[in-house]
Amino acid sequence: MEQPQNLKITIFQAYLFWENIDKNLQNLALRLSSGIKEKTDLIILPEMFNTGFSMNASSLAEEMNGKTMSWMAQAAIKYDCVITGSLMIRENDKYYNRMIWMLPSGDFQYYDKKHLFGMGEEDQTYTAGTAQVIVDLKGWKIRLAVCYDLRFPVWLRNHDSGYDILLVIASWPDKRIPHWKTLIPARAIENQSYVIAANRVGHDGHEVYYSGHSMCIDAYGSTVYYKPEDEDLYTFSISYEELVKVRRGFPFLRDADHFTLNP
Repeated sequence: MEQPQNLKITIFQAYLFWENIDKNLQNLALRLSSGIKEKTDLIILPEMFNTGFSMNASSLAEEMNGKTMSWMAQAAIKYDCVITGSLMIRENDKYYNRMIWMLPSGDFQYYDKKHLFGMGEEDQTYTAGTAQVIVDLKGWKIRLAVCYDLRFPVWLRNHDSGYDILLVIASWPDKRIPHWKTLIPARAIENQSYVIAANRVGHDGHEVYYSGHSMCIDAYGSTVYYKPEDEDLYTFSISYEELVKVRRGFPFLRDADHFTLNP
């Protein structure tokens, strides 16, 4: 079986306007239009990219046929690639922090954030997801995760090389960036996968500061991409051949503990 080709990934480490959906969508569209200079396979936006990390779901949450989903579908068509990020979704009288995986065809998959940030009362506003979601992109298996999920290695464990990339979108505050910078390489090394993590920059409406530090770490723990502090729109490539080389040279996953997780 022929192995997958290299992937081109675009991370948008964006500044977000607090609780202003229209302004965020306009700004994101403008920055993508001026900043994407080459064909890419995937555009990654931060957690709650259209509002910032807000608990004001009763006013800001959208239905699955809302304006932000429409915007994502149009962007996927325009750039002929997958686009992903999370937003507040209202469904059956509940709210979800939902990561959307939008294809150029208009088809999509989604992952509802499992670990809700209790210190920020996210668990009082949103309903936790229970499903682990792995999507396919040109033969690569990609595990979806949102922010606080990064702290929970059992939830993210790579059973039997089930995924090749752990993709984390976040609104991770600057004051806990030392944790972020430690946990991402740890997840890459222990799961023998790429970890691609996209954070935001700027202040939110509570004067919480976000300093980015978006990154891509390969299966050996080496840095492919890293950007602190500033807004950044950057495209890089990752190699499936390099992933295979690490897994063959250091076949640690075959000795991993086997267990069943009950969410």
